[in-house]
Amino acid sequence: MKLSAVCALLLGVVLSAVSAAKELPVEAFASAPAIDKLKLSPDGSKLSMIQTLDTEKEQLVLVKLFDLQTGEQKYLVKADSRDLRIYSVIWANNKQLLMRAAYASHRYGTPVTETRLMLIDVETGKNRSVVNGQLQGKLVRTPQFQSNIVALMPEDEHNILLALDGFNHGTGTSVVKVSLNGGLHEMVAHARKDLYDWVADRQHRPRIALFRDDTRYEVQEKMLDTKEFRTLWQFELFSEQEVWPIGFDADPNILYVSAYHEGKLAIFKTDLSAAQPTLQLVKADENYDVPADIRYSWQDNKVIAIGEEYVDADYQAFQKAVDKALPDADNHIVSMSNDKNRYIIETSSATSPGSYLLGERKEKSMTFLLDKYSQLDPELMVAKQKIQYQARDGLNIEGYLTTPLGYQQGAVPTIIFPHGGPISFDDGGFDYWTQFFANRGYAVLQMNFRGSHGYGFDFKQMGLQGWGLQMQDDVEDGTRWLINKGIADPKRICIVGASYGGYAALMGAVKTPDLYQCAVSFAGVTDVEALVKSHRRYNNYEVVKKQVGDDFDLLEQRSPVNHADKIQLPVLLVHGTKDRSVPVKQSVAMYKALKSENKDVQYIELEDGDHYLSTNSHRRQTFKAMDRFLKQHLNTQSQQALQQ
Repeated sequence: MKLSAVCALLLGVVLSAVSAAKELPVEAFASAPAIDKLKLSPDGSKLSMIQTLDTEKEQLVLVKLFDLQTGEQKYLVKADSRDLRIYSVIWANNKQLLMRAAYASHRYGTPVTETRLMLIDVETGKNRSVVNGQLQGKLVRTPQFQSNIVALMPEDEHNILLALDGFNHGTGTSVVKVSLNGGLHEMVAHARKDLYDWVADRQHRPRIALFRDDTRYEVQEKMLDTKEFRTLWQFELFSEQEVWPIGFDADPNILYVSAYHEGKLAIFKTDLSAAQPTLQLVKADENYDVPADIRYSWQDNKVIAIGEEYVDADYQAFQKAVDKALPDADNHIVSMSNDKNRYIIETSSATSPGSYLLGERKEKSMTFLLDKYSQLDPELMVAKQKIQYQARDGLNIEGYLTTPLGYQQGAVPTIIFPHGGPISFDDGGFDYWTQFFANRGYAVLQMNFRGSHGYGFDFKQMGLQGWGLQMQDDVEDGTRWLINKGIADPKRICIVGASYGGYAALMGAVKTPDLYQCAVSFAGVTDVEALVKSHRRYNNYEVVKKQVGDDFDLLEQRSPVNHADKIQLPVLLVHGTKDRSVPVKQSVAMYKALKSENKDVQYIELEDGDHYLSTNSHRRQTFKAMDRFLKQHLNTQSQQALQQ
């Protein structure tokens, strides 16, 4: 492939020059991508994208359209990023976009997140909710979640299948065929008690219904041309009997699922035409869970990728050609025109936060469009090193170590950075938090402690109801391992985390006050007992109890807010007022507890802030506070010599 370049000014993006100084400005890291989520229209003539734009008066998130033929660009949607999070834009057809958005709200006095699906006319810029008019009139209550698209129908591009509840009191989720042109809707699958989601086959018929009763799950097949259902699998959540539908092949009887194989999640397929469907192994890994993902090409009418790899020979060859043109990078085809000629590549690496390119298969060319983070020069970033260490009970823990640019050897100030979730994981890809810390001269250790996702059934089980116990020990053991390796300066270590990671940071300060010199918690859990009890108002209460625990005496003991007297080091707390994952009162209570004990604590409240630092001003405020706090307590002003 021939690689060419065009000026990103075509997209209205000014590429800022990288500062000559080795320490980049906070804004270089603490800003959302200027433009992200690029998608081609079906005919390949236009690009849609999500843009963030800050002015003195406004903090905006926008849906932008760029015409590849004429060069014309325009904004279709403008919203305040503190009020609305736009997380997806999809082309329904060449003239209409579907926009998924989320916002904080209340229902009956309970704080919740609502989602909506908006329809945008790309010619006029007019937009409206997909759920309106005749459809709204059929609802007995307004659904909280309105963005669950069960199927787009490329051969019927003016209709979609949408999963909705609210048609009857106390029943589950139905599937509605919704007209995008104002026509009448059609009910294609009716709700049943405890039914919460659907999977359609490639002929766009709702075929798989998922039910949940507390922690008991059931996967049923809706039999074709009848109103009958049959049960395929039943299981308890977090059990080794879990079977999760992924999607269908072209054959409406072939269903792909994710299930355990020899203790690791694998991908299977099953034939629903059988009286007793059995699982046939398709893809497994003896060391790690296989991502529950398939990719289907409606143009080729077949599954082309399983897990994260292409299985179709043509697409394998195409990916190989892309990787040859863009070596030493992770290259993902994120959008393609209907004729498969034009495509968008998102390319990134351990030191590059990502760029977008436009490809033309007939011309065998790729054109550079823009960098996601224009101020982050890859030459000033640092690749993560995969590491492993043994926990005190002999369990092998994997993780990633990032050292400052130019580091050779010797002890340096260090950030211990456990991930959130806690059923999540860290990988070797680029993340702006880690690069920010490394750019300031810190080594950064991230560990996939027990309970992290991706390491199989037994490893995940070790984390259930384990907050503050061995999960916390794994973090401590990683810290001591890094000290023993001579990398972490034992007198200059700070533990930093967000969400569950914030909890781990505070529990580290409680359990091992002499190991760290400071702690930072962004949106961290401080009262585990209160967190679990707060879910009594939600329908996932039993799930939360099964994951976190329901012995409230024990949860009280494992809550940092009840051990403020044991914390001997400076603490920085940051939390958004519209956080719907961890209530802001969790950090408020921790701040009050620490102040009552006359501890060294700072608290920053982000007005209208969410759990994800979605707004640039909140990112900057948080990162600047961390920058000051870490430099003060790790005495790193003199460490910049490492980067000169």
